[in-house]
Amino acid sequence: MNTEILKIILRDKGLKATTKRLSILEAIIKLNSHPTAEEIIKYIRNQNRNIATATVYKALDILVTRKVIIKVETGKKTIRYDAVPEPHHHLYSAESNMIKDYENEEINMILEKYFEKNKIRDFDIEEIKLQIIGKFRNNNK
Repeated sequence: MNTEILKIILRDKGLKATTKRLSILEAIIKLNSHPTAEEIIKYIRNQNRNIATATVYKALDILVTRKVIIKVETGKKTIRYDAVPEPHHHLYSAESNMIKDYENEEINMILEKYFEKNKIRDFDIEEIKLQIIGKFRNNNK
């Protein structure tokens, strides 16, 4: 994704397209592995760009709040970030700590129909996300 598209994404969410926000978004997209904040910081610094740790955490919180990115919590309580804000599910391997996106329209329809029929008392569902935990075969990929 080029910088101009990232700028449009930020502006569409009411955010200024600052160099630091662009660097953080670029890192999340290029790492393509649901990176942690620490991995994002390391990536940016390896690109010979200086960024304060607190700046990254603050920017990540803003990007999550504005739904530019999403937070993904693993079974190890590690917070990771996903550049795909549209609803989707995740496959998570606790063994390798790897997360992959998983999309399946049939599962989405089954879940939506189930919860339409079997409402949870005193609770309004806003979004349904599955995190399927297992092990990846073929070298944990």
